[in-house]
Amino acid sequence: MTTFEAIIIAIVEGITEFLPVSSTGHMIITQELLGMEINDFVKAFTVNIQFGAILSVIVLYWKRFIQSLQFYYKLFVAFIPAAVIGFLLSDFIDSLLENVVVVAVMLVLGGVVLLFVDKWFKNPAKDQTITYPTAFKIGLIQCIAMIPGVSRSAATIIGGMSQKLDRKTAAEFSFFLAVPTMFAASGYKLLQNYKTITPENIDTLLIGNAVAFVVALIAIKSFISYLTKYGFKVFGYYRIVVGLIILGMLAMGYELSIA
Repeated sequence: MTTFEAIIIAIVEGITEFLPVSSTGHMIITQELLGMEINDFVKAFTVNIQFGAILSVIVLYWKRFIQSLQFYYKLFVAFIPAAVIGFLLSDFIDSLLENVVVVAVMLVLGGVVLLFVDKWFKNPAKDQTITYPTAFKIGLIQCIAMIPGVSRSAATIIGGMSQKLDRKTAAEFSFFLAVPTMFAASGYKLLQNYKTITPENIDTLLIGNAVAFVVALIAIKSFISYLTKYGFKVFGYYRIVVGLIILGMLAMGYELSIA
């Protein structure tokens, strides 16, 4: 992996990780466009740069992370379903990750859902307090994102809106929940691939995390502003286009893979 490729992949990760568009689908297209060889280090890299994206949430919302222990208790309650289901279905989830068709189809189906979600949940509650039952239900819905191509961000935001949260509150809780969820998933995958990280490529890894951090910081701030004003429809159309591009590439004989 060259430094240029690392920067491009990190930019894609930073932009797409917290938007409801599926970072997996974008990784597939980006790697193919760059003509990248998918080796063990590339796999470790694409997982590890999520730490940079996680850090952007903590930095941007640092006051929320020091406000009370209840904040952490609610995040833990929301995290439990993903931890349990992810552990029990680890092998099945890994098998799905090898199927690019699943990613493309879920991108399209998820896009269709986003076209209508603003109409489905257009009457949020006046009280935007997130209770423990609400946190747990959002955590359950987050588990749908274990299917490749289903955006974790979209699943949790829609989960929050289904519990009468407004778009802004649901999106922010989605960002907060990403911290333990992504940290656990990334940490586990990193343990499996840590031997691929050597003194020769550690600089590439650090650059990737730094770029993902800065780009994710900008993406989160921009997304919150846009989502509050305009809703999900544009992301729905975008997902459908990306999914159809992947299906078209497969139909033309491209050998696509997921790092």
